[in-house]
Amino acid sequence: MSVLFSVADRVARVVLNRPERLNAVDPATEAELEQVWTEIETRDDISVVVITGAGERAFCAGADLKGGDDGVEQNGLEYWAVNRPNGFGGLAFRRSLDVPIIARVNGYALGGGFEMVLGCDIVIAADTARFGLPEARVGRMPLDGGMIMLQRKIAFNHAMSVMLTGKKFSATEMHRFGLVNEVVAPDELDAAVDRWVADVVACAPLSLRAIKQTVNRTGHLTPAEAQALRTPALVKALGSADGLEGVAAFQQKRAPVWQGR
Repeated sequence: MSVLFSVADRVARVVLNRPERLNAVDPATEAELEQVWTEIETRDDISVVVITGAGERAFCAGADLKGGDDGVEQNGLEYWAVNRPNGFGGLAFRRSLDVPIIARVNGYALGGGFEMVLGCDIVIAADTARFGLPEARVGRMPLDGGMIMLQRKIAFNHAMSVMLTGKKFSATEMHRFGLVNEVVAPDELDAAVDRWVADVVACAPLSLRAIKQTVNRTGHLTPAEAQALRTPALVKALGSADGLEGVAAFQQKRAPVWQGR
C-alpha cells in the first residue's frame, strides 16, 4: 500500500509510503489518501492526525507525473484537468475535515508535498527538511493549493519569494516565515511530535472539532458574521457532557475524563 493508516489512543497516523519515489503522489496514492480523509471525517474516535512520509529523505516530493506503465508524462493541461476539489492529496485546502492535523516533516516537502503541509494545522520539522514550490522552474505552477493557500498562511512578500523563485527553503526559514511551529534535530522529531500530540489529545474532542470547524467556515466572514455563525460542531460542543466535565475537573483539580459527547 502506498498510504499507511492506523488509529490508536485517539491518534490517527497517515504515512505516505513510497520512499523509493520520495513519497511522490501518483493517481493511485491520491485515491488512497481521499479514502483515508473520508474515513477520518466519519469517525468520532480521532482527536488528532499526524501525517508524514516514510523513510528519512522526504515528507513528499510532490506529484509523480509519470502517466503509467508506458512512462508517458502528463502535460500541464492534462494534469490540471483532473478534478481535485480539496487540493493536492485531498488535503491542501480541505474544509470538511474537522480534526486537527499535524505535519511531521522529516525531509523534502516540495510542490504538492508543500501544498499538503499547507493543509495542516501544526507543522513540526526536522532541521534537515526543505520546503519549496519549484513548479515555475519547470514551466508549471503550484495549482493545487500553493498559489491559493501560501499567501493566506504567511506574509505576502515571503509567499511570493517562495513561488517566484522556486528555491528550496530551510525549516528554519519557514519557521521565521511563520509556517513551521517547531524545528528540531532529526533524532528529536518524534519526541517533538509526541509532545504536540499529547497537548492536543488533552483537549476535549468536541471542542477541537468545534474550533476547527468554526475557523474553517468563517475565514471569509466579518468578525460580526463569524461570531453569529452557529456551526453544527460548535452547537454540539456547547451542549455536551464534556463541557460540564471540563469545568468540574478544573474545580476539583483533576484531569478531565473526556467521553466525546
